[in-house]
Parts: sequence; structure tokens; C-alpha cells
Amino acid sequence: ISDQKPLGCWSVKHGQILTCPVVCNFETHEYIAVHDDKVLRIWKNEDINLDKAFKATLSADVYRIHSLPDGGPVVLFRGGGVRTLDVLLEAPQQEIENVISDEVIRWSGAFMEGQQPVLIFTTEKDGDFFVYVQKPKLSSLHKYKLEQQESSKPLCFTAHITNQTVTLLCLYSNDSVYQVLIPLQQDTEEEEEEILSKSLLLNFSVPGTVLKGTSLVVLDKDHVAVLGSLAVAGKEPRECLSIWNTKFQTLQTSKELPLGTSGQLWCYEEKFFLIHGKVLTVIMYKCETSSLAAAVGKLKDSQNSDVSSFVNWNTLEDEELVVSLQSQESVALRAESKMNLRSRRNTVAKVQPETLSVGQLLLNLKDASTYVLETELRQLMSKAPTPDLQATIGCVVTALTDRCKRNPKYYPQNFLLEIVETRDLSYSLCPDLMAVALEKKDMHLLQICLERFPDIPEEITYACLKAFLSISEAHLQNIDVNLDSVICYIDVEFDDKEVKTEIVENGFSAEMDQDMCDTKIPKERQFRSDVESCPVGLQKAALLNAVLHSAYTETFLLPHLKNLPAQQAILFLRYLYYLYVKCSEKVNTTLPGIRSPTINQIMDWMCLLLDAHFTVMVMLPEAKELLSNLHKFVRAQVRFYSELNKIEGSLRELQRLNHLRESQTYSIEVLEII
Repeated sequence: ISDQKPLGCWSVKHGQILTCPVVCNFETHEYIAVHDDKVLRIWKNEDINLDKAFKATLSADVYRIHSLPDGGPVVLFRGGGVRTLDVLLEAPQQEIENVISDEVIRWSGAFMEGQQPVLIFTTEKDGDFFVYVQKPKLSSLHKYKLEQQESSKPLCFTAHITNQTVTLLCLYSNDSVYQVLIPLQQDTEEEEEEILSKSLLLNFSVPGTVLKGTSLVVLDKDHVAVLGSLAVAGKEPRECLSIWNTKFQTLQTSKELPLGTSGQLWCYEEKFFLIHGKVLTVIMYKCETSSLAAAVGKLKDSQNSDVSSFVNWNTLEDEELVVSLQSQESVALRAESKMNLRSRRNTVAKVQPETLSVGQLLLNLKDASTYVLETELRQLMSKAPTPDLQATIGCVVTALTDRCKRNPKYYPQNFLLEIVETRDLSYSLCPDLMAVALEKKDMHLLQICLERFPDIPEEITYACLKAFLSISEAHLQNIDVNLDSVICYIDVEFDDKEVKTEIVENGFSAEMDQDMCDTKIPKERQFRSDVESCPVGLQKAALLNAVLHSAYTETFLLPHLKNLPAQQAILFLRYLYYLYVKCSEKVNTTLPGIRSPTINQIMDWMCLLLDAHFTVMVMLPEAKELLSNLHKFVRAQVRFYSELNKIEGSLRELQRLNHLRESQTYSIEVLEII
């Protein structure tokens, strides 16, 4: 979320429609989706094609799937039937009973009560609202009717379970929240329909304003959050997110949302999720024990026009370094993400109210001397760990890079290296760091960032790759680079040339399969190419390995790779080919060393590079031999593994016989492999 970086994308076929929200199975780490009402799809993160994922066609239309962290997925059908996913997959075409008749489901929620999942849903029919409580594992079902409210009707629902009692909160059109208590009955027999009475829990009445809620979530036993529009006399209604204390009937804090919302609010692990304008906004909150003094204080604050306090660093080249949504005692909101961190102007760091002094300190140090700045920043980072220490370190790095941009002669290389190597940072916390390192040609810092940051944008990854390929080997000799990823598999002589050894393992040697490619190359030249030494020096190889380790999304990286100069693309492909051959020397296709590239990383980058530059490489004479050798080597490996597949059965039989053979008996056996 912080970097708006897609980690996976799956699509249904043209004409198919996803008909309920996709959920994650916490137990198996799989995604579950339903398209065209009845077709169930299950897949894992590494699956690419959704059409090839597990498919099951059900006998009834699905309304929603709820996934419980400790109870597994629960499927609610439009007819009111409920099944756990395990039971459903045993017989996908099993008949699903119709629990409701001529009723339309308006809301549903799933909860855990002890070891049992409980599913609650509300329905509407001719203006009447009903509540169903089901325990699918116990085949328990209870139906209730909501007490009618004159001149108003429910807009949305939310619920929670405490002490064997369901607390259902209903947001009505008369700007009020009503509470309904439903005891979880233990018997499994259906009883006559009961009428549930409700009690007024909260009225959104602030002097001179009217709050029209559209979405409601429970934060804890004393607080709820409401997303809606706030209408003030004489002004246009404005959408806002507000926190209310239900115990003392007070508004705790609110935040206007000028870009508009979709009307939906989600809450998960002390974070709000909502659509604000065209971006997903994530706001962290923290609820503390409610007290009358705090509630009264909030009531006074809520009458001010600026309820939430913002710490804005626009004075530092208009960069918004710190945004804090603060409320004093009872509820604290923290703006964690409403940002596109690929843009320097939208940088936001997570800061709790108690770290606001960090912002003031960094403002005071803006014009301090270099010695004073670094001394104060070291002291700031040496403080006892706090929940927001990581965000504080991010602000420190941003302050340093900001000074680097204002003063081209200033660059604290060792200080920055120390921070990146010893702190758990990410690109999103200090987005200008790698840009400054690229400008300063600090290859060592870029290498460390590529190895440690999990969220580097593809544009920056490409910029690092281009910088590494363009820098001269002579210049790299004078640069300190971490060689742990290459020192174990590139054999070096005094002249930094690899010792040439012919590759004869895994089904390939220089003399074999000379007829595999139409391009004819003299034997001496072919042999020299096949046993070619590493095309780059140790330092450059280590830097390129860091790029291979960096996470990326192919869709976003490919357009940048197409801009890589042809000669650099060929050099990079030669290095990838060299790594591929080196990996194939080993039976387990694994390179030795720390942070060495894996065979999958090597092959993925080779495919990316060929996709981006294949037409150019085919036309370039200097790439012809490389492509020919690459084609030969891959084809030889395919033949080799094909032959292995043919004797797989015999190898399994040998393995079985080896287990059966007594270790202390001597025997000579002749096994005929057919």
C-alpha cells in the first residue's frame, strides 16, 4: 500500500464477472473467488493464470464468502444456506437449502465463538428486517425479526460477539445508532420467530450540524467509527470520518475527506481502509480506556474547526514529511498511508502523537552545522525502541537527504550506510535516499538498499541497473562493494580473470549438439565461447546480483528495460547466461555464497531481457553468437532432463530397493533398466 506496488494480478475471462469479494484463506494462504454466482476458484500467490486455477461449480448462487483466521472460510448462499468451505468442497454439487423466502440479504458477518464459527446475516422483505444466526458446524439456525422504527429504516449493520451474546448495531436513517442484543442459544431446534427489541445507543447530534452516516464499524466496546456526510447550516455537506464514544455519547474526533469516498469503510487490525478520491487511504487508530474526563475534553475539542492536528513540513522544499492525525487521550488516529511514494512530494511517514517533537527537532536542525546535525540525529536514533522508531529513522534519513539536495558538497556516506545496514528501513520511509545515491554514484549504498528494501519501484531498480552496467571496471576497483554474493563461484587469478574450466555436467559439453542451431560457428570459437569467463569484474557482478534480488512486477519493469542501451543489454544477458551455466554445473542448481542469485531469478531476468530486446538482439551481429550459444545450452538441458524423465520409473524402483536392502548383507545385483 505504501508504494502502490502491485504484488499480484489475476483476471477472469472476457464475459465472466466476479460476483462477490475475494478473500484469503488464512490457514492455506490461498485466495478464494466466485465468478458468475456459482463458479468457485481457489489459487495461490504463485499461480499466474486464474483460468488454470482450481475450479468447482456449485449448485446455488453464492452471496459472500467470509474468512475467519481460526475457523476457515464460511460460504453464505443467496438462499440463506451456509457451509464451511471444507464441507462444500467434499461435494460441490450438494443441494443447498433455501432458508429465506422472498427475502433479500442486506448484510452478513462471520465471527468465532470459542471454537465454533458463527455467521449472522440480515434480510429485508416488504420493509421488514430479519436477523439470522447460524452455527454451520452445529447445524444451528435461529431467525429473529427486528422491531420496526417509525419513519426510518436501517442503512447498515455491524456486529460483535461478547460473552455468548451478539451485539448488533444498526445505523438508521434518522441519524441514530441502535443496539440489539441477541443471546447465542445452545439448542439446535428452530423456534418460533422472535421480535428483537432495540435500544438507542448513539445519536449523531452536534449543535448546528447533521451527520448522515453511510457506513459503521465497531472499534471497541466504547467506540464506533462512522463514515458519512456532515451538513452544517449554510454550507455544502462534506464527507468525513468520525469517531464516537458510545459510553458518553460524545464525538471524539473527526476528519474531513474533501475528495469524496465510496461510502464504504473497512476496519482490520486497528486500521481503517477507505476509498478517498481515487486512492486507498489507510488510517491507523488506537483506542484507550474511555473516561468521562477524556470524553468531556473531546466534546470541547470537537467544537473547534480543526479537530485533528497536522504536522506539515512544507517548508522543507514543500515536502510533506510528517502527517499526524492526533486526538488527545481516548482515540488517536495516525495517517499511515494516503500516498503515492513514487512521487517525492507525497512522502508521508507514520508518526504517533508522542513523536511530534521529532518533527520540531528536525525543523530546528534545518540550518545547524553538519557536526551538530549528525550528533543530534545519532542521539535521536539511540533512544529506547518505540513503536514508531522506524518512522523516526525514516525522518532522520529524509532530513539528511534533504540537506544533500540543498548542499551538493554535503554527502554523509558512512552515516547513511550505517543507518541502512543497522536499521530495518524500506524505500517508502526514505524515498529520496536512492535518488541521492544515484546522483552521487554511491554504488555501495545502492547495493545495500537493493538487498534490503522490499518495496523499491521498478523505475529505481532500472536506474540502478543502468548505472551498474555503465560504470567502468577501472572505477569500480576503487569502490568498496560487498562481494559475498560472488566470491564463492567466480574463481579469480591475479589479473582478475576467471579460471576457465569446461562445463561437462547436467548434459552439456562444448563438443555436443553442434547441429542444434542453424548458425554455424567454427569449433575453436565455439569452444572459447562455451567456456567463456565471467564477462564482468567481481565488483560489477556483485552489484548486478543485488539487482537480481530486488522484487519487481514484470508489467512495470518491462517498459523501463526497453530503454536499456543495446550494448548494455547484451552485456547483462552475457552475465545472466554465465550465471545460468554456472548454476547448471551444480546438481542442485544453486550457486554458493551469501545472497547469490537463484536459478529462478536468473531465468526470470533472462526472459525479461529477451522480451524487452529480442528484436534488437536478433539484428545485432555481436549478439548472434550469444543467442546461438544460449539456444544450444537450453536445448541441451531440455534433452537431458527429458532423458531423465524417461528413466524416472527405474530410478524410483532403485530407491525403493535400496530401502528394502539390509545394510549388513553383501550382495551383487543386476538390475535391467528397460
